[in-house]
Amino acid sequence: MTWFDDFEARTFAANGSSIHLRFSRLARGELPKPALLLLHGFPQSHVMWHRVAQRLAAHYFLVMPDLRGYGDSAKEPGLPDHANYSKRSMADDMAAVMQMLGIDQFYLCGHDRGGRVAHRLALDHAHRVKKLCVIDIAPTLDMYEGRSMTVPYMEFARAYYHWFHLLQPAPLPEIMMGANHPETAKAYLHAKLGGWGSAGLGYIEPQALADYERCFCNAAALHAACEDYRASGGIDLDHDRQSRAQGQKIACDLLVLAGERGVVNQLFDPLALWRDQCDGRVRLETLPAGHFIPEELPEATALALQTFFG
Repeated sequence: MTWFDDFEARTFAANGSSIHLRFSRLARGELPKPALLLLHGFPQSHVMWHRVAQRLAAHYFLVMPDLRGYGDSAKEPGLPDHANYSKRSMADDMAAVMQMLGIDQFYLCGHDRGGRVAHRLALDHAHRVKKLCVIDIAPTLDMYEGRSMTVPYMEFARAYYHWFHLLQPAPLPEIMMGANHPETAKAYLHAKLGGWGSAGLGYIEPQALADYERCFCNAAALHAACEDYRASGGIDLDHDRQSRAQGQKIACDLLVLAGERGVVNQLFDPLALWRDQCDGRVRLETLPAGHFIPEELPEATALALQTFFG
């Protein structure tokens, strides 16, 4: 199988940051296709979409960025209020990149952290998002506040301990993750990728795993990841509460993909939570996977997206 041979790689200066991405390479005279923006999660990069992209490339103009702080995108030090790693800033990055590509409206899908960026993008840039899919998440504010949980909150804290660990003040989490010791960082990365119902690393392509190790196992990347979570436990919640107070909801139709073995599906009611935050039609599809659905089940993921986006 080729490794992104049909895609062009480029880095854009966008929204005060530097965003690396891959996007479809169009042949001369090829008719335009509907655009689909795919956003990755923690602790990965855009390469998580490789097998999904091979299945969707014939139908969509695919755009696959590395989020700010991940992959080969910029990893700036966090601001005191972590605003430069807020999902609003990351969403603005994506809006700017799509504009630079000449794309006004697009389909949008985000997994994990990318799903949270996609949620904010669909709120702040509603006129640009035609349909939205989020993969294996519930709304951030609801998860932190324990809404719709069917078990004691401690079960969530135990499963998602990194939410509460990585938001601690710098540099403690960074040091504990291995900022000064690449082998420790690699062990942390492997533990994360092998958890949350995924039962090991066998589902990951070797080239993808090597790229995750290259991009994640260094001090700048670990700091950026912590800043992402510090923002989610602080300024992102402020933004979410403001949006809800103003009655702001997702305007388009929404597909929620959840893993049967994932924590979100087991501890929350994602359909009810997303219906509360969306004015469009909301549908939940549960797939026989853990958290990392696009890599565990690329064919099923691609089929679900193509069926939903059309």
